[in-house]
Amino acid sequence: MIYSLGLILILGFILGWILDKIHIPGLVGMILIGLFFGPYFLNIISPDLLNISSELRQIALVIILTRSGLNLNLDDLKKVGRSAILMCFLPACLEIAGITLAAHFLLNLSIFESMLLGSVLAAVSPAVVSPRMIKLIDNGYGKEHHVPELILAGASVDDVFVIVLFYAFLGLVQTGEFNVLSVSLIPVSIILGIALGIGIGFAVSEVFKRTNLPVWAEIIITLSLSFLMIGLENWLKEWISISSLLGIMVMGMILLFRIKEKAKQISNGYNKLWKAFEILLFVLVGASVDLSYLRNDGWLALVVLLIGLLCRSIGVIICIIGTKLTWKERLFAIISYLPKATVQASIGGIAASLMLPCGGIILTVSVLAIMVTAPIGALLIDTLHPVLLSKECAIIE
Repeated sequence: MIYSLGLILILGFILGWILDKIHIPGLVGMILIGLFFGPYFLNIISPDLLNISSELRQIALVIILTRSGLNLNLDDLKKVGRSAILMCFLPACLEIAGITLAAHFLLNLSIFESMLLGSVLAAVSPAVVSPRMIKLIDNGYGKEHHVPELILAGASVDDVFVIVLFYAFLGLVQTGEFNVLSVSLIPVSIILGIALGIGIGFAVSEVFKRTNLPVWAEIIITLSLSFLMIGLENWLKEWISISSLLGIMVMGMILLFRIKEKAKQISNGYNKLWKAFEILLFVLVGASVDLSYLRNDGWLALVVLLIGLLCRSIGVIICIIGTKLTWKERLFAIISYLPKATVQASIGGIAASLMLPCGGIILTVSVLAIMVTAPIGALLIDTLHPVLLSKECAIIE
């Protein structure tokens, strides 16, 4: 396993660096390394590493969401408040609705199975979007109308919302019955997740205020608390649903609100952690892709995916109606809400692993979504942001 870990880190870094130099997103190279060295091609990556890939992807997701929270200024969010809230769920809901109808008629899935597929596809990839929005914030792009903050907040919560829906719809497929209790737990999970993040955020910020801990110690404490929140969610899931991922992001926001300077230092530390986990994340995403699933239903799957993306784009447009965003900024928001990777890689294969009849089709469309939208979305964001967003000099405090 250690050999495989070293191999994918060095090769992922080298190919990612080369592609960055020729203005192609480095994550494309990382996905390709995973694809070719994974179990469906050369089969070089150790099975032991693949067995813990879900845990490694979850650690990467924790780092992503914490970084998002540490860069989401509450004052900026207030200025785009209504739109930011709508971006958290409306585009995803419209995408699920569009995919439900398309998959039911084109892929011959039942309504419940189509809803499950929609919930798998409807999440934006925080691994693609969040680092890019953070970089734009740091470089002063879109500052006038807080466009990166709007996208960062919406994309981060969007994932949590969709994951909760996925498990609710999974119950529908398994039982064949609509469970009102499962659906009613969605807002409860979100509210409890926010409350958990606020409580821990205030407690941790108070400790950091009263002590003079080095930055590395504060990073370890913050990271440990994030893992404990996930453990708490798993421990309590039989009795009550708590969105720990949302809590992690809210904790970061509270730290930025209460101890701004320390939060910036912690964020810089997380940025360094992300450099390594970014390679691991996308290589393992690539290793999970089995292109053979695309042979039978590839074209129909592509049509379903495109219908879902169209519905998502309409949802983004609705969210920003009445705002001061220019047409260029609105176009950038639509583009930024296209990439998919992390969530699809994490939950795309669950239906297949449970031997559900729809499992193969769901995995097929998940694979297609990753291969099409992650590199294209990242490339469009990286290429078009100087054209679509105005730039202001970042204020150094």
